[in-house]
Amino acid sequence: MSCLISLKFVLTGFLVAAAFGPGLVQAKSHAFTDSQVTITVAELPKQGIQIYDLIRQGGPFAHEKDGVVFGNREHLLPIQKRGYYHEYTVATPGSHSRGIRRIVCGGQLKAPDICYYTADHYGSFRKIVP
Repeated sequence: MSCLISLKFVLTGFLVAAAFGPGLVQAKSHAFTDSQVTITVAELPKQGIQIYDLIRQGGPFAHEKDGVVFGNREHLLPIQKRGYYHEYTVATPGSHSRGIRRIVCGGQLKAPDICYYTADHYGSFRKIVP
C-alpha cells in the first residue's frame, strides 16, 4: 500500500513539473553566464538610446523611480551586493504607465560598469555592448 502511495506521489510531482516546469526552467535559463545574450546601443529602441545617454549624463529623468536600486530578486543578473544595480525606465509607446522596458546598470551612477536591457519587465536581460 505504501508503495502505491509513493508511486502516486511521484506521478503527481511529475505531472506538476511537466505542467509548470518549463516556465520555471525558462526563467532560470536566462541567468547570465560567459555566453551572455547582448544588444548593441544602436539596436536599442530609440527611447532606450535616449535613456542610455541620460544615464551617462546623470539625468534628468522623467520618472521619479529612475535611478532607484534594483534588487535583482530574480537572480537573472550576476549576483552583486545590494545597491550595485539601478533601474531606469525606457518609455513604451502607447503605455499609460512606466511600461515594461527598463535599463538596469551596475556600478557608479554616471559611469556604470555594465548595463542590461529588458523588454519584458525583468523576465530576461540582454547585456548592452557598444
